[in-house]
Amino acid sequence: MNHPVDVTNLAVTLGGRPVLEDITLQVGQGELVGLLGPNGAGKTTLFRAMLGLVPVTRGQVSIDGHTDVDARRIACGYVPQRHDVAWSFPMSVHDAVLGGRVRRVGWLRRAGTEDYLAAQRALHRVRMEHLADRPLGELSGGQRQRVLIARALAAEPRVLLLDEPFTGLDMPTQEVLTDLFRRLAEEGEALLMSTHDLTGAAASCDRMVLIRRRVIAEGSPAQLRDAEPWSRTFQVRLDSPLLAGLGLVLPAAEGAPTVAESVPTVADLDPTAGSASAADPESTDAADLVAAGSTPLEGSC
Repeated sequence: MNHPVDVTNLAVTLGGRPVLEDITLQVGQGELVGLLGPNGAGKTTLFRAMLGLVPVTRGQVSIDGHTDVDARRIACGYVPQRHDVAWSFPMSVHDAVLGGRVRRVGWLRRAGTEDYLAAQRALHRVRMEHLADRPLGELSGGQRQRVLIARALAAEPRVLLLDEPFTGLDMPTQEVLTDLFRRLAEEGEALLMSTHDLTGAAASCDRMVLIRRRVIAEGSPAQLRDAEPWSRTFQVRLDSPLLAGLGLVLPAAEGAPTVAESVPTVADLDPTAGSASAADPESTDAADLVAAGSTPLEGSC
């Protein structure tokens, strides 16, 4: 299988503390892979490292065969969390999506016919063409998420990075987005999606990667039936309600043990977890997102 995403032995240290250690993962063409872990586990930091927004201590990131940062950003579409975007900015849906072409067209250059066609194709893929002229501020949460996906698709990437796309959305909207992600995978996109929806990921993803500073386990939902790696990843009891909906296989011994005390806590992994500051490796700085061409308000073509 062709692997547009190939991360090998990746390590990131921020503020003198290791945030990611020896991360190795692949995403194949046409795959939807779920990236699962608690807050502070390094999910957003991994995305930022793949986009070249944080320094890498060691290891390598290849996106569609490219290791150069600029080439990786062109080949990779990043869909940020909705709260990272200024939705009150006076811009139409079409112009926001057209802005996703900036990485290909370049700054201070006018969009051409192909750029407008790419924006129209992206809106069609997310079923939003009928709302092209609507102001961003008038959109629902699910519509806003689809605008961000269309904006990323306008650049015609091989890879989509989806940062917690279901946060704050009701179940019907989550189902609409899940259907969209499955359709994009069937069309050949490689999708890596971070999410806290464990049961949803198990139902929709081809493979899942459990991460807590390092990769704890990875495999298809059928292969990740053992409760132990889930318990280590989320630092909960083997019989925790958090894991109850996954249908995991518990140990035969009576009385499920708690996670070993040696498992690091969220504070150990990220001492700044819970505070959105420049030192927080899991916070998303607007300047960083603009540098990656990821917000819809960086300016249109």
